[in-house]
Amino acid sequence: MQRSLEVLFAPAELATLHQRDLGNTVCVVFDILRATSTMVTALAHSARSVRPVTDIAEALAWHRTHPDVLLAGERDGLRISAALTRGREFDLGNSPREFTPERVAGRDLVMTTTNGTRALHACAAAGALRVLPAAFLNLGAVARHLQQHLPPHLLLVGSGTLDQTAFEDTLAAGALADALWPTYGDRAAADSAHIARELYRPFAPHLLQAATHSRNGRRLLAHSDLHPDVPFCFQRDVFPVVLELQSDGAVRKSA
Repeated sequence: MQRSLEVLFAPAELATLHQRDLGNTVCVVFDILRATSTMVTALAHSARSVRPVTDIAEALAWHRTHPDVLLAGERDGLRISAALTRGREFDLGNSPREFTPERVAGRDLVMTTTNGTRALHACAAAGALRVLPAAFLNLGAVARHLQQHLPPHLLLVGSGTLDQTAFEDTLAAGALADALWPTYGDRAAADSAHIARELYRPFAPHLLQAATHSRNGRRLLAHSDLHPDVPFCFQRDVFPVVLELQSDGAVRKSA
């Protein structure tokens, strides 16, 4: 079977996934600022699982039946407040810096964010062989894992911002494509993979500078409490973990 490497740039493209046969496709999902970076950090810091859900009501329903879970998530970049839930502030927001070992070790988390959780669910609902949340923080581990397992079809998915492409997600997809180029190469790569790779390569030596080209990056950098999230999320290869969205709907470390 001939291999393929492709990138989905915008959330609007997720709606087309159900028209495709993804039974031999591994989807790697990026939401660099910040959902997948936060998931990587939480599980690297020994959280037991992170369950992505689509909305606040679903997160609260999980908490009612599983009161020991920690609720995490954001709306408009900020931790979900009691005003939005009509009574209960979430335990954590969507800043990876909050997800310290002291807060999350041994705990199950339920998370809802604006885009990242939606992208994960779209890939799973479309029947992808595997769905791997990824970030710059664990990019090297993900690349090594994929080189060892060599999925026939590899789809790198940017979660985006609202329904638009996110610069930082495309950059991360390009970084992973670049790392896998010796394995997949020109023959397997769609034009979208070439585009993402060519975007990434000039920024590779000074990755953090790319944040100023990102709407999300500029928004977070302008926020007094959240601006440290940007340099945190643009770090390369901090955590040697690979995550996977499993059949029960929870993200855990991949075996």
